[in-house]
Amino acid sequence: MGQSERGGAPHWKRSIKDDDHTYGSTISERRRSVIFVEGMRLIVVLLGALVGYEIGRRIDPLGTGGVTGLLIGAGVSYVLGGVIGRLIDSGLKRGVALFRNSPPGEIFAGAIISTSGMMLGLIIGLAMVAVMRTPYAFVVTAGLVWILAAFGWRLGMVKGRQIVSAASLSRILAPATSPPPGHALLVDASAVMDRFLVILGRSGLMPGGLVIPKFVVDHVSAVAASPDPVASRRASRGLEAIEALREMGVSVSIAPDDVPEVDDPTTKLLTLARRTGLRIGTCSPHVVDRAEEWQLSSVNFHAVAAELSPDRIPGERLMIELVKEGRQPHQAVGYLAEGDMVVVGDASHLIDSGPIPVTVLSTRPTNQGVMVFAKLAPSDYVVGSG
Repeated sequence: MGQSERGGAPHWKRSIKDDDHTYGSTISERRRSVIFVEGMRLIVVLLGALVGYEIGRRIDPLGTGGVTGLLIGAGVSYVLGGVIGRLIDSGLKRGVALFRNSPPGEIFAGAIISTSGMMLGLIIGLAMVAVMRTPYAFVVTAGLVWILAAFGWRLGMVKGRQIVSAASLSRILAPATSPPPGHALLVDASAVMDRFLVILGRSGLMPGGLVIPKFVVDHVSAVAASPDPVASRRASRGLEAIEALREMGVSVSIAPDDVPEVDDPTTKLLTLARRTGLRIGTCSPHVVDRAEEWQLSSVNFHAVAAELSPDRIPGERLMIELVKEGRQPHQAVGYLAEGDMVVVGDASHLIDSGPIPVTVLSTRPTNQGVMVFAKLAPSDYVVGSG
């Protein structure tokens, strides 16, 4: 199966596109920060000039003290304004970072919250003006309105989907993406590159079918073209499994939906799962943990396989073919029919010697299934195949 047949663009083209997107996002973020800092600097300069004018006029009420104080105050506050603006901008970024794991917001929600922040700043500022009755109160009010409006906009862009839903405007501003919620599984790259999808499809255990995001297919295609022979082989097998599942009659949909504002593949998957209401199918414990944090339903194929694998009781006799050396000296490793690893002590000399009898000592659950520890059994003991 060629690369063009798999639907994935050449790896170098995707890399350039991703780099351009990241570079453009960085430039845009810098521009927003510069605009905010300069706006904050202007407000601080106005405040400093007023303070300097008042101090100069009191020191030299009949001379040029007021003008001199105004110039000095403006110069000092120009420097301080840049520092204050950057500190506040960093604080706003840290505040928005707390909401990064939520689905992307809507411009409408950002505008609404930004306007609400401006109104709140005006209410507080006008109350301050009524109490203080000084020119400083107007400048402080402008600064407060600017900060609350900026924070409201950024917060609205991050939490927009929840806000739109709470306002009962989801059908208009945030329509659900297809496919609709159902029994289909939204799978990631780890599931595509594992053998469990074909096993489930062959057994007829996926009546709802599969939904594979386009960015997952692109990632698997890129891995298939990588120089790593092991990873490339697994990825190629995964792409072939997609076609095999379709031939078995399993519904396989490639979802074109993307989450361009998110770079992390796991966050992309979780965001799409929340939008579509689909369960996540994965072989990655990390994705399962993140799904629990997001309160999303997920299926760990490795955990299911471990639960369904036969119990290996200490003392049970098995026939196993040893294929490679273990990590410890004289250890040998073999595999059961269901894929579980068997580690046999003092058996490295029997590698590639055909099936040999072993006795189970203990088992240990792992992310990949069950690991069986065993020892060589007496050769005169006849056992059945494991």
